[in-house]
Amino acid sequence: MLYLCGITARPPQRDILKTALGACESVAWKYFERTADAVSELKSEGYKIVGIEQADRSVNLADFQPERGSRYALIFGHEVNGVSQAVINECDFVVEIPQFGTKHSFNIAVSAGIVLWELYKKMQGH
Repeated sequence: MLYLCGITARPPQRDILKTALGACESVAWKYFERTADAVSELKSEGYKIVGIEQADRSVNLADFQPERGSRYALIFGHEVNGVSQAVINECDFVVEIPQFGTKHSFNIAVSAGIVLWELYKKMQGH
């Protein structure tokens, strides 16, 4: 399930329907005005919350080892402001994508792709 929060665009917005190529009908989603409300719901359902952010207590994505059998919810932040400190404080883990050079951010699509692929490989034992 995909949880959309805050100012994130959501279906049935015309631009999303145009570029999603039918994914709106096959990917379940739910909208929350406040990310904290989504986190509360996920925690109540037994998910471990993982913020994807550069923060004081973050661990490198390469070093993060998900536990088999656990369920994880990944929190990706606003492309400019990232994940708020209030949400970071509610996370069970904070994971950082290693980056080099002078620019220290990726857009959300790139970040999601990197993190989802790495976690998929780890959870499959690769």
